[in-house]
Amino acid sequence: MHLILYSKPDCHLCEGLQEKLEQIQANPQSKCRFELEIRDITSNPVWFQRYQYEIPVLCQLTHGSTENPLPRPSPRLSVERLESMLEKYK
Repeated sequence: MHLILYSKPDCHLCEGLQEKLEQIQANPQSKCRFELEIRDITSNPVWFQRYQYEIPVLCQLTHGSTENPLPRPSPRLSVERLESMLEKYK
């Protein structure tokens, strides 16, 4: 699974979600395996226009290179619950 996280610098919600995703990746016992790509919306005008009021935005990249936005997880969601949520999209 390939995930894309749209974020921007100094966004605490973005940083929190990225940290949780990286914890899942680093856990050797995790059943949820994914590649994580971080995209800074300030580096691309199209991304900025699309996501400036919605970040963090987490998308799954499908085999046809289509980005499917995933439901936005609550900032209070635990790492374990986030992992369970992601397993539904494998």
